[in-house]
Amino acid sequence: MVDKQKAIETAISQIEKQFGKGAIMKLGSTATLNVEAISTGSISLDMALGIGGVPRGRIVEIYGPESSGKTTVALHIIAQAQKAGGEAAFIDVEHALDPVYAKALGVDIDS
Repeated sequence: MVDKQKAIETAISQIEKQFGKGAIMKLGSTATLNVEAISTGSISLDMALGIGGVPRGRIVEIYGPESSGKTTVALHIIAQAQKAGGEAAFIDVEHALDPVYAKALGVDIDS
């Protein structure tokens, strides 16, 4: 049992050395985790997400059926991030993004 515990501690140490403190989260070690969020532009959606928007510094996938508002929500989030001085990427694999629409929603399409 001691060897197993030592192996776990060594693995955790190596992961934290490579990826930084906090890369390993131990359940129960912290009561709450403060996660910065970027607003979606919709108060009700921000509240439903539980942290006031989408997590900052994370990859977020927006999924849903065709014409359900995925692009609109994504563009609102990008606009909010830019207003706060941040940067965001919109990966358009369908080549369907309308820059005029994005600009109308507040996205700075030139930055």
